[in-house]
Amino acid sequence: MSSNRDGLLSEKHYDEDATLALSDDSGFESEGELAGVDPVKDGDRDILEETEEQEKLLRKPRRLDAARAAFGLRDGTNSKRRKAKTKKSKRTGKDSSDMMMEMEGGFKDTSSQSSTDSEIEGTKWDRKAPKQSHRGRLTVIYLSIVALFVALIFGAYKASRKHISPSNVHPPTLSNGTHTFRPTTILVSLDGFRADFLNRNLTPALSAFIASGVSPKYLLPSFPSVTFPNHFTLVTGLYPESHGIVSNQFWDPDYEEEFYYTHVESSMQSKWWDAEPLWVTAEDQGVRSAIHMWPGSEAHIPDVEPTFMDKYNGTEALLRKVDRVLGWLDLPGDDDGIEGLAHNEKRPQFIAAYVPNVDADGHKYGPNSTEIKATIADVDSMFIELVEGLYARNLSDIVNLVVVSDHGMATTSNDRLIQLDDLMDVSLIDHIDGWPLRGLRLKNPERDVPILYEQLSKEAEKAGSFDVYTLDTMPDRYHFTNNDRIAPLWVVPKTGWAVVEKANFDVADAIATGKEFSPKGLHGYDHEHPLMRAIFIARGPAFPHEPNSRLPVFQNTEVYNIVCDSLGIEPHPNNGTLRLPLTTEGLHSDANDPGLETPADPVDHEDKDKEVPESTGPEDAVDSTPGPEDGSSDNDGKKTEEGKGKWWSFVHEQLKKAKEWAKQFIESIRGNKKGESDDPV
Repeated sequence: MSSNRDGLLSEKHYDEDATLALSDDSGFESEGELAGVDPVKDGDRDILEETEEQEKLLRKPRRLDAARAAFGLRDGTNSKRRKAKTKKSKRTGKDSSDMMMEMEGGFKDTSSQSSTDSEIEGTKWDRKAPKQSHRGRLTVIYLSIVALFVALIFGAYKASRKHISPSNVHPPTLSNGTHTFRPTTILVSLDGFRADFLNRNLTPALSAFIASGVSPKYLLPSFPSVTFPNHFTLVTGLYPESHGIVSNQFWDPDYEEEFYYTHVESSMQSKWWDAEPLWVTAEDQGVRSAIHMWPGSEAHIPDVEPTFMDKYNGTEALLRKVDRVLGWLDLPGDDDGIEGLAHNEKRPQFIAAYVPNVDADGHKYGPNSTEIKATIADVDSMFIELVEGLYARNLSDIVNLVVVSDHGMATTSNDRLIQLDDLMDVSLIDHIDGWPLRGLRLKNPERDVPILYEQLSKEAEKAGSFDVYTLDTMPDRYHFTNNDRIAPLWVVPKTGWAVVEKANFDVADAIATGKEFSPKGLHGYDHEHPLMRAIFIARGPAFPHEPNSRLPVFQNTEVYNIVCDSLGIEPHPNNGTLRLPLTTEGLHSDANDPGLETPADPVDHEDKDKEVPESTGPEDAVDSTPGPEDGSSDNDGKKTEEGKGKWWSFVHEQLKKAKEWAKQFIESIRGNKKGESDDPV
């Protein structure tokens, strides 16, 4: 049997049989059908069957040839060898399965293959080694595929996280030399502070802050440009239609109840507030918050309270607000190593303060009055004290300070009033929302909305002083449609106009008797009108920009994300898209930057005669374009640590000068509030 086995597997016998057609996996048909072939003994047949089974195993991996090539397991030389072997198989008549077995087994293909190599090929002993090598290769391939798959999954995850997460999601802790501060941000809202109030030379401190920080020319409020919707937008990143506070007053058809912002017993119930404000976002992520009179902060939204909360007090002195903010910063922090302190005895990281003074006096006296000038200067003086307090504590480059406003202000007049009673039958109205724009809820909306929309649209075209919208025709840029609290029909006056009903103000009677319309200043108009523009100014470690950097104009839906990023907390889903770090578009002092325009404000002729000229401060009060000698930047335009210190020393000196000038200016104007003199200084 040994001699027969050797003869059968010898090179000569193997080559002669290679030309036979094999009909099944065993490789042979019945013995009687093979003419000229010696009968195969049982022992030899066992060996042949075993050999054929091994060949089957070697054929299967051919499906992975492409994968191995993709991972570089075969180079160009091997490819040439395969082509050469294919040609050789055709010349020699070898079966393709035999050639595949040779290539996958790693045999060298040479034209002068020795007889010894030929005798080894196809033997049982030769096949075992290639089989082990083949399994090793498959293992490498499988591991490579798994690694590639894991890498793709991880890459997709990182890409998705990049879309929703800030690039600086975990800002570092900083030390002022005596205490360690976790990321800390102060957000100050100056209600009613119109963007171009900065052009009046009444705000040396805010001007210095712009020169040292980063800001757009102006910030766009959301529609309608009134206080409560916009303050909730600032701390949620949502349009009013999304967060539910759609006006200062509105009707909720589900509750069958009115929200009126000054009715605290009702308006400060959590049911009205349909979104998560920033102090809830912070508290839920272990960041303490301190809220000073922010609109809506008393409403227990949603059953998560800020660590510190001051209720609204419209008569509180401005310097008391400064003391409150600085007092919170003076509390011990989490990293100060003081044991046994309660949660509300430790320093907050997010502080929000609301300043209503400019808005209140803007309504009362008008945005171009002598009185509002004094108020603007007074608020700027408060800001001086705040910045000085940060400077004294060595927190100028430790704490982020963000100053915003919610909207602007426009002057009103008896000559710019729309008497709603003269335009329609007001008895059809069930409820009126909004101010100075009017949202009309009708007793029979299905019948009357189409009729009144057509009727009022014709009147609007003739008058040119207002627009009329339904929920279907409301401009998309207002984002003021998708909420049941939004009335189905709206009369929206042009900026500086107001819609009134005779029950509240009879226009004809006022003209006859000389009665003046009040308030003297209003807002709530088209949020993109120049007189409705607000402000955004920021400085601190979260804003590592060159001093006096200019941002593109953006809407106040972006503020929530920016403040969250500055604190290192993950924001709740919202309508904003900006994330830190912010991208600037140059400096406010660039030669090609025209600066902030002062829009035309509707003013009557008699008011123009009474208007106080714009007052200027000392010539050296503020220099908004310091050069390298002030330490603002190095040769590459990047701030250095030494430069930042020099810059704040510069600002400190400017603020001291401005502070003295502001005191003199405020005192002089306060003496003029009764109209004793037109000269403010």
